Amino acid sequence: MQCVAPSSSIGYKSTIGTTSYNVFHLPARLNQLNIQCAAAPATANGFASGGIGKSRADWQSSCAILASKVESQQQNTDNSTGADQITVVNGHNSLDLVPIKKLPKPLTIADLSPAPSHGSTLRVAYQGVPGAYSEAAAGKAYPNCDAIPCDQFEVAFQAVELWIADRAVLPVENSLGGSIHRNYDLLLRHRLHIVGEVQLPVHHCLLALPGVRKEFINRVISHPQALAQCELTLTKLGLTVTREAVDDTAGAAEFVAANDLRDTAAIASARAAELYGLNILADGIQDDSSNVTRFVMLAREPIIPRTDIPFKTSIVFAHEQGTSVLFKVLSAFAFRNISLTKIESRPHRNRPIRVVGDENVGTAKHFEYLFYVDFEASMADVRAQNALAEVQEYTSFLRVLGSYPMDMTPWSPSSSSSQ
Repeated sequence: MQCVAPSSSIGYKSTIGTTSYNVFHLPARLNQLNIQCAAAPATANGFASGGIGKSRADWQSSCAILASKVESQQQNTDNSTGADQITVVNGHNSLDLVPIKKLPKPLTIADLSPAPSHGSTLRVAYQGVPGAYSEAAAGKAYPNCDAIPCDQFEVAFQAVELWIADRAVLPVENSLGGSIHRNYDLLLRHRLHIVGEVQLPVHHCLLALPGVRKEFINRVISHPQALAQCELTLTKLGLTVTREAVDDTAGAAEFVAANDLRDTAAIASARAAELYGLNILADGIQDDSSNVTRFVMLAREPIIPRTDIPFKTSIVFAHEQGTSVLFKVLSAFAFRNISLTKIESRPHRNRPIRVVGDENVGTAKHFEYLFYVDFEASMADVRAQNALAEVQEYTSFLRVLGSYPMDMTPWSPSSSSSQ
């Protein structure tokens, strides 16, 4: 251990091993002096070589010697004429202390719990290619963010887990096509937290290469959800053609453009048409103008729940007795006047089948389910805490996926913009 005496009027530096620590607010009389104290085996004369002996008498003697060195060094310092003179003791120069004005600023709760709109420097992963609706959702959730395209939903999750991205924005349900089940399964498989949600109006367009007319088309490609959302409109347009699913809408537009497919059209956004040089054959071809996709924002750490703004909480649970416990779980929320916004059941991957009954007489087989529930309350709300405490009594597995601010952005079909 190396002990460094005060090197300025505001503190001294202590060195343990190779690490130095600044200590402030000590008396300012001693200036630019280093004293080294090192533990070492005692020599024949009772003193440790270069240090302090082991006995009390040795220690007192060493202190007296050190005190005399301090007094002598102090007199030499007082007689110095150069203000910037550096004193050398035991072969070490005194070190400058860090000015107080340069000390790091303490963290605040705002630093630990950034608002959902705080994303000007964030790297946000999304599934698809530029022009995808997920890219538009990432821009709405985190304006001016650095959007990172991923070819699969799984890759977007891993991008956040591996610190390649700070957030991920992924769709979980659509007002026409229903839930995106793949992402519900991935929410359980990965340990990311939901930190926000954003609802994006979806405005589909039928895209083709320049000069191609609808009569020339014998195939339409897009994401399965987009194909389902435009099924009736495609029939009304007279497009009784082959419909093929691809990974994402913008990827379909890119595929048509890259391969110069003059017999194929894509369902994607107007932005995708602009990016990949396609023409819009038909605009707003979704079967329902009230077509909205809900996205969730994912992060490595949860945010701090609050009660001053509307919050939503997402959980997933299971029970060994199957669906018979569902009524008890729902009553825990109903009794406390907590509104549920979604219930989604998914087969339990590890335990898909539950056998009931006596094998000698006959058995009944039932599917095992996981239940995903969203409810309108913050985890900082005592009602939500009590409800989950009761739910935990009925379930064999319970996990909070996130407690996050609700998207309260007003929207109407007439205000939907081409994404």
